[in-house]
Amino acid sequence: MSKVNYISAYCSIKGGNVVINNTIDYTSLDSKNAVDFLKATYKHYQISYPKFYKMDSLCKLAFLTSEVLLKNSPLNGKYKPEDIAIIIANSASSLEIDTEHQHTIEDKSNYFPSPANFVYTLPNILIGEIAIRNSIKGENTFFIFDKFDTRFMNQYVNSLLNTEKQKHCIVGWVDFIKTIMNPICT
Repeated sequence: MSKVNYISAYCSIKGGNVVINNTIDYTSLDSKNAVDFLKATYKHYQISYPKFYKMDSLCKLAFLTSEVLLKNSPLNGKYKPEDIAIIIANSASSLEIDTEHQHTIEDKSNYFPSPANFVYTLPNILIGEIAIRNSIKGENTFFIFDKFDTRFMNQYVNSLLNTEKQKHCIVGWVDFIKTIMNPICT
């Protein structure tokens, strides 16, 4: 018999709002675009993580969401690092930074690939940033779907939890293309 698993908390960063468990926690009316909003959110929550400014927008979005979500639900001490999984999906992989990186290599006469961009051309890098920040050493997986596949994600996470391969999962959907920002949840 499977045990009942539940969502203990969730966070959505979308449309200039940070929503935690159905309550707007932060809104920035001063931000001109999604990139400015991510920086304003970082400052608002007084997060101290210098690598934030080197991250691409997709990674910043996932990182901020995890920071906001986990600030009131710390996992350290509650679970062993290897008992926590991070399972994230989106619809475009790392397309935005892939496009930026492509621009640095397409002109053979002005060929100047950016290592700073190249690092983020894998979507699972955002999982790595969350794992490093929170000392998480459990399973980490990144899926790409046309839209959030609730059924698949539910089955996948329940499989991890019910077989006791993991005791807690941070699960979410994170997309960032120009001004599109969608939620990540746990």
